[in-house]
Parts: sequence; structure tokens; C-alpha cells
Amino acid sequence: MSINNLAVVGGGLMGAGITQNAAESGKKVTLVEVSEELGDQSIQSIKKRLNRNVEKGRMSETEKEQALNNISVKVGLENIAQADLVIEAVPEELEIKKKVFRQLDEYAKKDAIIASNTSGLSIAAIGAATKRPEQVIGFHFFYPVPLMKLIEVTPSIITAEEIVNKMHAFAEEINKTPVHCNDYPGFLVNRLLIPMVNEAVYCVMEGSSPEDVDQAMQLGANHKMGPITLADFVGLEVLLATMEGLYNGFSDSKYRPCPLLKKLVESGNYGVKTGRGFYYYDENGQQLNAAL
Repeated sequence: MSINNLAVVGGGLMGAGITQNAAESGKKVTLVEVSEELGDQSIQSIKKRLNRNVEKGRMSETEKEQALNNISVKVGLENIAQADLVIEAVPEELEIKKKVFRQLDEYAKKDAIIASNTSGLSIAAIGAATKRPEQVIGFHFFYPVPLMKLIEVTPSIITAEEIVNKMHAFAEEINKTPVHCNDYPGFLVNRLLIPMVNEAVYCVMEGSSPEDVDQAMQLGANHKMGPITLADFVGLEVLLATMEGLYNGFSDSKYRPCPLLKKLVESGNYGVKTGRGFYYYDENGQQLNAAL
């Protein structure tokens, strides 16, 4: 049975992207925010991206209007009551997610699937905050959601097999490619990618320029984007939090965050979003010269 009615809780970059992607795929989506102001910001960002798609010929005006008609923006978790699937997209902190999942468990209908967009936190721990852990699953999108094809589907050790199968099928229905992950820190992509980026930061700390590190991986490993630029793009504070999650989760020194990464985060320079990280950026997010 297809999932046609879903709710997305949290309308930030990821939540708005998930909402847009599902709506473009013909799903009815309720985007739930904590205030009308934040909800309006989310829908305006979606409209902006859809208008850009029309301008570039990626979709028609009719298709844009159909997608927007599939979205309703609401304030308050009581608005998830009719959803077959609830996707949580709140900040990447375990205690915050557990608190939200306790509330989702209260408001979601009994047979609803509750999924977390976490990039690597324990699905078992998140599910344990509910009375239905067998219906809780990880469903991790990648930024920017409308463009990135991958979804990491991560059940806990007690997630029901039926739920896993439904979410693999749902990923394909919204034009994504699902990969099955085990419930260990970092899942697949971040467990492989984040240590590589962290090692690139060590290279900069030891004296290599950000440009040289980036060019080495672009030309030597055929990467589209160098690891230092990627770090700035993702957000250095996000990178650090993910690295610390791997370090704490595995108790393995190979996941120890680079001291330079910590210092940049402590200084409030997070990358593109703040205009400075390893590089400087203009107001449009275009990369300028190296900052280190």
C-alpha cells in the first residue's frame, strides 16, 4: 500500500526540501512548524526553488502549481494526526529528537510510521522514546534534497520488516534511490565521508593550503568538490557534531575531530552560512579566496 499522506516536522533547509520533493512526486504533505513566521519562511523558500525550476525549464507552471497545491503549512503537532508517515527534520541533537518523538508518538495515529531524518544518531535510542519503536525508522535525505538521489534507510534492531519494506518502496515513489544501512553511528555515507573530510582538515592544520587539498582530491580522486570546500558547504559546526558522534559512538581514536576544526567552530566561522570558514564567501555564497 502506497504512502500518500505525510507530515514533515521542521521546516528548515532539510524539512522544506523533503516537503518540496514529496509534493513534486504527487504526495500530499503537511509541513508542521512551531510558528506561522517560520512556516511562511519555509513555503517561501519552496516557492523560490520551484520558480527557479520553471525559469530553467525543469518543470512547467502547471507542475509548479500542482506541487504547491500538495503542500499545507500548519502550526502545532496535532496536525500530524491523519498522516500515514511522519518525517522528523529537527536539529541534529539526540535529546531534542527524543523529546520530539515522544510528542509525535502522542499525536500520530496508531499505525503511522515515524521516521527520522537524522544523519547518524541512534535509531534505537530515538525509537525508545516512543511506545511504538517497531514503527520507527531512519530515513536520511541529503542536501539539497530535490537534487540528491540517495536516501539512507536505517531500521533499528527492532524495527518491523514490514516498515523497512514500505520505506524502501516509498523512497522509490518519490524518485529516490534507497540504500539499506545498519544502525551504527554515521550509517554509510557519513561514516565514510566525514573521516576523510576531517583528515583533509588535519592536512590544512599541518600547513597545506585549502586550495591544494581541494585540488588534490578533485584531480587525483575525481571528486566533484574538494573536501575543504565541502566542509564549508555542509557547515563546520555540523561536521564537528557528526565527527563527535562517530568518536563517541565507536570510542575509536580514528574518529577524533581535528583541533583546527574545533577552533573554527569556536570562533563562530561555520563556512558558507557565515561568510567565512576555510574560505571567504560573498553574500550569494560564492567562494572567494582562502581564509587560512
